[in-house]
Amino acid sequence: MSAPVVRLYRPHDREALFDICMRTGAAGGDARALYRDQELLPDIFAAPYVELEPDLAFVLDDGGQAVGYVLGTSDTPRFVRDFREKWLPTVADRHPMPTGEPTTPDEMMAALLHTPEHMLVPELVDYPAHLHIDLLPDYQGQGWGRVLLNTLFAALNKAGAAQVYLAVSNENTAARAFYDRLGFHEITVPEPAPVTYLGRSTA
Repeated sequence: MSAPVVRLYRPHDREALFDICMRTGAAGGDARALYRDQELLPDIFAAPYVELEPDLAFVLDDGGQAVGYVLGTSDTPRFVRDFREKWLPTVADRHPMPTGEPTTPDEMMAALLHTPEHMLVPELVDYPAHLHIDLLPDYQGQGWGRVLLNTLFAALNKAGAAQVYLAVSNENTAARAFYDRLGFHEITVPEPAPVTYLGRSTA
C-alpha cells in the first residue's frame, strides 16, 4: 500500500469533496444529520473555492480517493466579488434565501450563502488570504493536516499573499490546538461570534 499524497484538486474529486465537508462540518464532527440539504455546506465552504481558485485547491489522495482537502484564496475581497457575481447565481435557486428570520440550521446557512460579504471583516484587512481545511477522522492526527497546510502556504506565498487567516469554531478545541501548534495566533475581532479568527504568515 502506497502512502497518501497531496495533489491539486481534480473535477472527479467533487463527490468526495462534498462528503468530506459534510462529515466534518459540525465543529469538526459529522454534520449530515443536522442539515436536510446535503449540498448546502459544500456549496458555501468547498465548491466555490475549487471553481474560483482551482490553483489553491489541494486534496489528500489515498489510492485515488480524496480523504481530505485544503482550499483557499489569496485575495479575499476579490473572492467575495467572484462569489457574488460568478458562484452565487449558479446555486441560488437550489438554496433560496430565507424569507424571514432564519431559524433552522439550513436557513441560517442559506442566509450565509447569500451574504458572502460576511468574509470582509475589517480586522482581517492585513490577512488577504483565507482557507478551509478538512480531513476525514481516520486521517487526522497523523501529520497530514500539516502537510496540506504547508502546501497551501507555499502556493499562497507564491501568489503574493503574505498572511492568511481562518475561522475556527469555538467548540472545536482539537482544531484550535492544532492551529496553535502550527503558529497561528488569535486575531481580535470585537464582534462576538461562534468562531475565532486565527492568522499567520504564509512564509
